[in-house]
This record gives sequence, C-alpha cells and structure tokens, in this order.
Amino acid sequence: MLMPATSYTVQLTLPDIILPGQLEIPSQATGLVIFSHGSGSSRLSPRNRYVARHLRDAGLATLLFDLLTPTEDATYATRFDIPLLTHRLLDATHWAREQPALTKLPLGLFGASTGAASALAAAAELGPRVRAVVSRGGRPDLVLPLLHSVSAPTLLLVGGNDTEVIALNKKAHLALGPPSELCLIPGAGHLFEEPGALEAVAAAATDWYQRYL
Repeated sequence: MLMPATSYTVQLTLPDIILPGQLEIPSQATGLVIFSHGSGSSRLSPRNRYVARHLRDAGLATLLFDLLTPTEDATYATRFDIPLLTHRLLDATHWAREQPALTKLPLGLFGASTGAASALAAAAELGPRVRAVVSRGGRPDLVLPLLHSVSAPTLLLVGGNDTEVIALNKKAHLALGPPSELCLIPGAGHLFEEPGALEAVAAAATDWYQRYL
C-alpha cells in the first residue's frame, strides 16, 4: 500500500551553516530516517532517493540533505572528513527534533559509502536516541574504534561482488556485535547497479526499519 507523503524543500539552519534538504512525511508516519550520503554525492543521490521512496511507501518520513556546501564538496579532503560529516549529521538530527511534525518519531539513520561512517559515529554519540542504522556499501571501518558504543541495531548491506568492502564490513560486524547483521546482496557490485540489486537494498532496509522503529 502506497502512503501519500507531503514534500517540503527545507533549509536546515544549523549552528554554523545553512544546508538545503528534502523532507517528506507520509500521513501517519511511524518513524523518521535521516540519510547521510557518500563522498561526491548529495541530497539528490538517485540511489538514496530510490531507497527513501520505498521507506515512505512503508510509512516512514525521510530527510535527505547536503552535508557539505558546494565549495566544501569541491575539496577532496573535506569529502572524507568523517568528524565534520558526523558533526553535520548530529546537527541535522537536532534540527529534526525541533520540528513539531518530527519530534516524537522514532529515529533511524541510513548511510551510504563514507556516509555510513558518519551515521555510525552519530549513532555512537546519540546512543538510544537512534533506534536503527542501515549502511549501504558503507565504510564502517573508518570509525571502527567507535562501533562498540553503537547501541542501535545495525544492518550492513554490501554487494556480493564487492570483495574489498565485504572484508571491511566483516570487521565492523564483529565490532558491532548483535543484533547487527551483515547482508550480502548476491551479484551486486559497490554501486548496486545490477538488475534488482537496489530493489533488494530498499526491501532489506525497509524491513529493518519496520522491525526496529
């Protein structure tokens, strides 16, 4: 059943910067998922938007926003500045909690590529305020020392053909412990461009959030 959603183009007024975002809230939303995109991407990421649409169809509100300004994103090193990206994501969660329509919704985080590192670092900081995390083709190894502090159930989704990232996620899975899960999408590469791969990601993420949010 498709859930009608109200779409808002928003400006996240954070303590040190204003960032553009897209907030979509289904009627009778049961949770909120905030997305943290990977390096070189943005709130317009077609893969994240695809997953977000599936989440909204399941009754979850979604917030996609730019973690960096265009000037910052033009600097290669800034794209991989995990502390900065985590800081922006934490500020975005605080912004969301100040919005009347979102303040009481259970919170989940979705991170792709390097965005998964910032999502997990934010989850470690926020503790039980984050109810679930999903990583798509993520680099949780970039925050390996923090993973023992993540209490939120975490789903690590990796392409079955993405050998290097599989190895990195296996280390992260061990550090996270239960109830985290490592799920390989058969036949998929790092970008999940193969037929049916992104659909499998969206279905697994939706199931995870419905279970824990």
